[in-house]
Amino acid sequence: MPVVLVVEDEELLQSFIADALHDGGFEAIVASSGEEAVTLLQADNGQYRALVTDIDLKGKMDGWEVAQHAREIQPEFPIVYMSGASAADWTSKGVPNSVMLSKPFAPAQLLTALANLLNNATPTA
Repeated sequence: MPVVLVVEDEELLQSFIADALHDGGFEAIVASSGEEAVTLLQADNGQYRALVTDIDLKGKMDGWEVAQHAREIQPEFPIVYMSGASAADWTSKGVPNSVMLSKPFAPAQLLTALANLLNNATPTA
């Protein structure tokens, strides 16, 4: 199963997203903060196929910064942002070739966004 790194600080949403990804054929690894996510990405060694991150996270780092770190590690890394309040900032703060999902969203919207990004991504060795 392709592994997706999920960054979400609310436990109910962590479960919702992990279940949706599992039902769609993905394995979810959940990080509760941006700092934890960056640590996991830096130790990745090609494990993660995509990043799904909330924008407003507890801690010092937000989802915009997590995505920037992911793209520094792998320039074409597929990224799906999630937000209830910060969606309008996507055009100015989001990385290119990413997708923004406004909360609340249906599981199918998440799976479609991931599938589109993964299908359009540059193959990795």
